[in-house]
Amino acid sequence: MKNTVYVKLNQITELTHKDVVLKDVAQVYCDDQNIMNKCNAMKVKTIKLDEKRRYIMSALDVTRKLIEMDSTLDVNHVGEVDFIIAYKPPSPPAYIWQWTKTVFVCAVCFFGAAFAIMTFNNDVSVTDVFSEVYRLVMGYESGGFTVLEVSYSVGLAVGIIGFFNHFASVKLNTDPTPLEVEMRLYEDNISKTLIAEDGRKESKIDIT
Repeated sequence: MKNTVYVKLNQITELTHKDVVLKDVAQVYCDDQNIMNKCNAMKVKTIKLDEKRRYIMSALDVTRKLIEMDSTLDVNHVGEVDFIIAYKPPSPPAYIWQWTKTVFVCAVCFFGAAFAIMTFNNDVSVTDVFSEVYRLVMGYESGGFTVLEVSYSVGLAVGIIGFFNHFASVKLNTDPTPLEVEMRLYEDNISKTLIAEDGRKESKIDIT
C-alpha cells in the first residue's frame, strides 16, 4: 500500500552544519508518524567544502532519495520546485563588527536622507514659499522662523514614521513595512536568479 508524503520545500535555507536532512529544508507531513520521522531524518546532501557557498537542488532530487529510501512512498510536493541551501561555516559571533556595520548603515541613512531633504527643499525654494504664504495670510513679512516651518518639520517626521510603519522597535500596525517588503522582493529575486543561472549552466545556454 502506498503511503502519501507531502513535502513543502523552502525556497532558501541557511545552515551551518554539513549534513543536511530533509527537515532542515522542508516541512514534511504523513499520516504515519513513523514514516514522517524517517523522512524528516533522511539525508538530503552532505557538504564537503568548508567555505561559504550556495547549493541549488531540485524537488526531483528529494523525490528520488525518498523513493530510494522507501519504494512504497507516494511523494507530493506542495512547495518550491527548486530550492537553495546556503551553507555558512560556523564561526564565533563578531559583535564588534556587527555593531560597526549597523552604526555605519544608520549614519549613511541618516545623513543621506537629511541631505536629500535639504537639497529638495532648496531646489523647490520651500523657504521662499513659506515666506510668501505667511505674507499673504498675515499681511506682513515674517521676522524669521514661523509656525509654518515648525509644522512642516514635525509633519515631515510624522509622515516618514507613518509611511515606514516603524519607530524603533514599535510598529504602528501588523502590516509589513515598505523596507521589509523591498527586502523580501530582493531576496526572492536573488533566489530566482541563482536558480535560473544554475539551470543555464547545466543546459549550457550562453546568452553572449
